[in-house]
Amino acid sequence: MSRRVFAMCLTAASMLATNAFCQSFLSQYKGLPYRDTRYQGGPQKIPGRVLCAYYDLGGEGVAYHDTDPQNHGSGELNPADGTYLNEFRIHEGVDTSYTKFDRKPDSIDDNPFDKIVPPRDLPYVGWTEPGEWFNITVDAAREGTYDAGFLYTSNRGGTISIDVNEKEATGPLQVPTTYDPADPVAWRQWHHWNLASSFFKIRLSKGKNILTVHILTGGNMNLAYFDFKQD
Repeated sequence: MSRRVFAMCLTAASMLATNAFCQSFLSQYKGLPYRDTRYQGGPQKIPGRVLCAYYDLGGEGVAYHDTDPQNHGSGELNPADGTYLNEFRIHEGVDTSYTKFDRKPDSIDDNPFDKIVPPRDLPYVGWTEPGEWFNITVDAAREGTYDAGFLYTSNRGGTISIDVNEKEATGPLQVPTTYDPADPVAWRQWHHWNLASSFFKIRLSKGKNILTVHILTGGNMNLAYFDFKQD
């Protein structure tokens, strides 16, 4: 057997082993795609916009890991008042909030220090800490490599990574800081939105895949969405 044929056999064997591992993980995974009264659920579609706040149902240790059980956005920063956004996922440990416009005297997410103005009333994951993670079930229209943009804020910078079906897919990804010393409102450093185009590339199988977003370093980032396009 030639070296080339042997290498091809090794590659094929590796792919088969990886596919078998992924299928085993998918068959055993207990999380479910997010759904509620406003979002009708099902895996989030790729190509398309994948919202971090629509991470899977299943709870601590299954769909996510958070450093404490309290949601510091819904019900704390955003008072429980019966409204959808203020009580969004209020009883789960992942901290969530949403973009706020037209707030006086100081603008919040529509402030002049945004690198890009985010959508209004957009739910996002915040208060992130190293070691935390969450899963998102997606549905890829076809097998292939996808390029992902990323809407975020990051007061101090940090790193995240993405797994696909419990396999590392990206390695550490550097999230650039959005800190701006020109902003006179100190707390608003957490609300300078930026869009990182072509933030990472991943390969997905056609159909169901589980993305795991890991917070590696830095923390205190707001993660809004990944915009996936076929590469």
